[in-house]
Amino acid sequence: MLTVLSCDVMEVEPQNSISAEAAFQNKEDIEKGILGAYASFQGLSYYGRTYSIFSDLSADNLSHPSAATATEYAEVDNNNILPENGSIDGIWSIIYDGINVANNVIVKVPTIDDMTEQEMNVALAELYFIRALNHFNLMNYFGAIPIKTMPTVGVTNLDAPRDPVSEVYSQIINDLNFAVEYLPVSSNKTRSSRYAAVALLARVYLYKKDYQQAITKASEVIADGGYTLLPNYNDIFVVDQSAESIFEIYFSETERNRIAEYNFPHALNGRREVEPDPTLISAYETGDERFPVSIAYEGTDAYANKYSDLSLGADNFIVLRIADMYLIRAEAEASMGSPNVTSVQNDINEIRTRAGLLPIFQTSTSQLLTTIEKERRVEFAFEGQRWFDLVRTNRALPLLPHVNSTNQTLFPIPSEEIQTNNDPGMIQNPGY
Repeated sequence: MLTVLSCDVMEVEPQNSISAEAAFQNKEDIEKGILGAYASFQGLSYYGRTYSIFSDLSADNLSHPSAATATEYAEVDNNNILPENGSIDGIWSIIYDGINVANNVIVKVPTIDDMTEQEMNVALAELYFIRALNHFNLMNYFGAIPIKTMPTVGVTNLDAPRDPVSEVYSQIINDLNFAVEYLPVSSNKTRSSRYAAVALLARVYLYKKDYQQAITKASEVIADGGYTLLPNYNDIFVVDQSAESIFEIYFSETERNRIAEYNFPHALNGRREVEPDPTLISAYETGDERFPVSIAYEGTDAYANKYSDLSLGADNFIVLRIADMYLIRAEAEASMGSPNVTSVQNDINEIRTRAGLLPIFQTSTSQLLTTIEKERRVEFAFEGQRWFDLVRTNRALPLLPHVNSTNQTLFPIPSEEIQTNNDPGMIQNPGY
């Protein structure tokens, strides 16, 4: 049986526990299936709360207060995670659920009689983007993972080995290249588009350390995508689908996130399971206009405030925005053998100037990379990027007190996966 989730972006009716054959008979059914694949992103274990919070919590942007109650969060804060951690299992499960929904729709697209070849390619491109983002997000936490390109229905196709990171990258890039070729340019930023796929490729290439490709893709988005840095940093998070946003996850009163609930203090009816780390607060320069947007105070209690809709949880979560393209291009250029220093400075200063700060004029590669690391930290605080930035640049071990081994730079494969996946290639990460 196949579960098809529903998202009310298009106000479609949910379909649950229907056969894969009956679920997809025409292009309207395919559209519902695509929306179901997007719906996985809204899960509380995913962009609805845990996935992004844990990237800041396992790094040095968030801390778990001593009075907080979620022991699974304390494990992440201390980088002492048990394979039985239910929140980690939730991340693994919801992302593979999203991949499986996408794969179930992908195999049905070629069988739909009332779709033209162009319509089929556009639908596949959208699903490939979803699948690529899911595989990428899994790999960033867990390293080598099973690549899933065929649906799991019933008890079939359950056991799978972990594929090497290089092969995961290849699958992600192949999916995104197809998406770039066939996705249209779109103003709906809660759905994938051509430039969302190009932007995600820029991030993927940066992580892969293919710096020239990262520069090329980021430059294409900056030059041709039609996105702009908003003069007021606060407007990025006040208005959904702003001119700065490239791709974001849709939330509403009925499909809510719980990000504010876990960040806000008790006095504001939040749970305060996390709070801004003092080292992040001190990382902001005097006059940085990003600070009062990112961090607020209730008395002496600081709390993350970018996603602040506590009552409804209806603020969209931004996955890709144009500021990231500038800093991706700057970092990739600075990491090249003979970087264009002026180009790196210009990209950094685009971000700093918008924040109300003076430009930088460093010229050495090490200084520029340190500046980019710091700018990424404060620019994308509480957007779920810090841990991945430190791990991919090999900076987690020297910067994070609780990371004492490179083994701790990958999260454990959930114990339930280890116990139920009978493939001999499904093995635990070292140190767990």
